[in-house]
Amino acid sequence: MKSVIVGTAGHIDHGKTALVKALTGIDADRLEEEKRRGITIDIGFAHLELPGPEGEVLRLGFVDVPGHERFVRNMLAGVGGLDLVLLVIAADESIKPQTREHFDICRLLSIGCGMTVLTKADLVDPETLAVVRLEVEEFLRDSFLATSQAPIVAVSSLTGAGLEHLKQALVQVAAKAPRRDSTAFARLPIDRVFTMKGFGTVVTGTLISGMVRREDELEVLPHGQRVRVRAVEVHGRGTDQAGAGQRTALNLGGVTTEQLARGMTLVPPGVFRGTSRLDVELSLLPSTKPLKDRARVHFHAYTSETMATVALPGEKQVAPGETVCAQLRLAHPILLLPGDRFILRQFSPAMTVGGGRVLENAPSRKGRNRSEYISFLKQVGHLPGEALRARVAAAGRAGLTLTDVIRRTGWTRQKVSSTAAGISAITGVGEYLILKPALEEIEQQLCRTLDRFHAQNPLVEGMNKEELRSRFPDVPHDVFSRVFESAVAGGKVELTADLVRLQGRSVVMRDDESESKRILEAAFRTAGLKVPGLKEVLAGLKVDKARAQKIVTLLLRDKVLVKVSEDLLFHRQALEDLRRLLAEEKAKSSNVSVARFKDLTGVTRKYAIPLLEYLDRERVTRRVGDERVIL
Repeated sequence: MKSVIVGTAGHIDHGKTALVKALTGIDADRLEEEKRRGITIDIGFAHLELPGPEGEVLRLGFVDVPGHERFVRNMLAGVGGLDLVLLVIAADESIKPQTREHFDICRLLSIGCGMTVLTKADLVDPETLAVVRLEVEEFLRDSFLATSQAPIVAVSSLTGAGLEHLKQALVQVAAKAPRRDSTAFARLPIDRVFTMKGFGTVVTGTLISGMVRREDELEVLPHGQRVRVRAVEVHGRGTDQAGAGQRTALNLGGVTTEQLARGMTLVPPGVFRGTSRLDVELSLLPSTKPLKDRARVHFHAYTSETMATVALPGEKQVAPGETVCAQLRLAHPILLLPGDRFILRQFSPAMTVGGGRVLENAPSRKGRNRSEYISFLKQVGHLPGEALRARVAAAGRAGLTLTDVIRRTGWTRQKVSSTAAGISAITGVGEYLILKPALEEIEQQLCRTLDRFHAQNPLVEGMNKEELRSRFPDVPHDVFSRVFESAVAGGKVELTADLVRLQGRSVVMRDDESESKRILEAAFRTAGLKVPGLKEVLAGLKVDKARAQKIVTLLLRDKVLVKVSEDLLFHRQALEDLRRLLAEEKAKSSNVSVARFKDLTGVTRKYAIPLLEYLDRERVTRRVGDERVIL
């Protein structure tokens, strides 16, 4: 079964509602005022099933819109999700103002599929009908409803003449309409909210993508409230699920009618966010006036409506018939994705002036001039692969997470991954997508950072890895780790313990520093366990205090000197001799007291206690009472 949403368009009193009723048997005028006044005020709905040309069932959902100029804003709430339009023109009046405005709206929304219906054919003679047909053909020339692509069918909703022919033509046109994507994320713009006795809160809308199932949890955007789907209806029938392209009613739990309104959108939880700024491709109608930079307009998309300010980068105005890149700054946040269409109406008096498509729902011109900004928008407006590459390139060293890409495109995770896999310039790093040149740039900076560190710290063997990481605050952890691992694997850097250095780099000492190192090492080696104070030794060196301290750090790192306590350093040879001495003592006695230790080593208590505590830490001895057990 294929589901197609069919919308009417046309001037007031041209027979749109009567035509829908004649086709479906359903009166789309549901409001008491509509029946009393005999005009359509708000959008109405009906449905019809017809056998398709290949034997499948075509499920047609009709959206009937008001034709009066005062209710165009209501009309716009109904045409956003159309697959096919019926342009309705009364044979006794021909083309009128709202015929033109509705047709302009359909073209700006890029509906691209439909047909023209000449209603009230019973009110004119054949010659007049022929003249009206010619006028309509000329009006539709070079459009998607040109007679070379779409039929013109004359009918009478009163007598039924032409209705069967219309149904046959409708089947042919509907069969060609593209199917909506049921594998995408669900999006249901709400067009009606009401309470049904015994059920509670009910919303209706056209499911423009994805699937909605009973017991699904959904999120209401833009405010983010979570709701549960208690029941699903399609064309008045209960079902377990609804698919893309179907008129759908949902019974929702966890929310009241006061918390919902036309213009809100139901989506899977945690996937999307509303936005107050949109980068767009904007087209102005040839028949309107120039649109100035910072102009305020009425913005319409699907069932949403808000005020917007038009920002034209580097331009003072848009000329009639011109198409430009622009940014729309909305008074209230709305959920829209790239490719979604919109309509702009003049602030006052309200009339349609243009429309276009969304290019980017997370605008940022940071670090880009006007020409780069325009170039980026043109790239994201093309094929998926080029659009993804442009977004990842714009993210630079920070990359884009899969979650970011999904939020900004509406693609599923699978589509993001498969699209990225087809672009050789993009690399996947965990949850991030980043361009290979960006990874190369980070690696080059890493090597430059280490090179500067070595130049500034010739007596330090390497840079602490965490300190190096802190020099890249704009680079995600996963991306930095990948670059670092690549640099190590490529032989560009070395990692020893927590110290990072460029491959082949070692400590480089000047003559006075090398001499000081020899003096420092000899002073502790010859002292045995009766070591001198560090300050005394450093005072006798020919280098300044800072360089002397770095030499000490280097000797400690190479384990030539060992820090036993805060004030005492020993040469490693002296400590190895001490271990052998205790091993020999163990052959005589397994225990050693402080007094015995002092006798064995010839040191005073100043050295004995710190040395015994060091031996305890090294598990050479274990303290038991006032003695040590030699292990």
